[in-house]
Amino acid sequence: MKSQGFYRFRKTAANVLCHVFLGVLSAVWLIPIAWLILNSLREERGAYTSYVIPKGFTLQNYVNLFTNTKTYNFPQWFLNTFIVAVLSCLITTLIVLMVSFVFSRLRFPSRRKLMNILLVLGMFPGFMSMVAVYHILKLMNLTQTLTGLVIVYSAGAALVYYIAKGFFDTIPRSVDEAATIDGASKNTIFWRITLPMSRPIVVYTLLTSFMAPWADFIFVSVLMKGKVDKFTVALGLRQMLERETVSEYFTQFCAGSVLVSVPLVILFLLTQKNYVEGITGGSTKG
Repeated sequence: MKSQGFYRFRKTAANVLCHVFLGVLSAVWLIPIAWLILNSLREERGAYTSYVIPKGFTLQNYVNLFTNTKTYNFPQWFLNTFIVAVLSCLITTLIVLMVSFVFSRLRFPSRRKLMNILLVLGMFPGFMSMVAVYHILKLMNLTQTLTGLVIVYSAGAALVYYIAKGFFDTIPRSVDEAATIDGASKNTIFWRITLPMSRPIVVYTLLTSFMAPWADFIFVSVLMKGKVDKFTVALGLRQMLERETVSEYFTQFCAGSVLVSVPLVILFLLTQKNYVEGITGGSTKG
């Protein structure tokens, strides 16, 4: 009896410690978000304050983003970002899924070597090739254009094949074999059988492909230079933090940061189940 009571006590204590630890981690994540939202609603100007809770609240900072567009055209930046993110997302997702399917289902010479090469290349951060990419796009007259950004974000899609390939590997090959016996080609198997069974990994790939251009600052700052009307939100909002303007536009910057996060939050809430399954799970085995 004593051993059972001690076991229950130890289990309860472990659960309490786990909940406390998770609560601390949650606070670490939520405090900066709460601070950003409070500053976006702050009525008084200035970048720095000696207090946390604003003395006055207002929605004018959000209104100014869409009305005072002469200096900082937030609606145009938001539209640019949305266009680039959607196009890059569609192109990247298509490339990733097709390459992953090929590596998972087809057997051809040098397949393993090619997979290893792509895996190694994918380990290097993209900004290492930034200068070369800029000069290549300059030769093609694609700098300071949204088309150039889409190419930059989509060109290396094949390098991140491994997660989708791992998912496709969990789909029983007997499904492909049965479809082949019925006369289906590899193209038909991919579009009509494999993809409908792979919704989690499709959603995961769409989300990650959408997030990259939405939050990127490095490549857009190099490609766009002074082309203000082609800025994305990451680069555009950064202009509000210049030394000459930060005192006046800091609260407006916070409001813009909150708005930028809204589409991503909505996407995650709508696709959370499939996103988690895409990372941790596989298809239904039969």
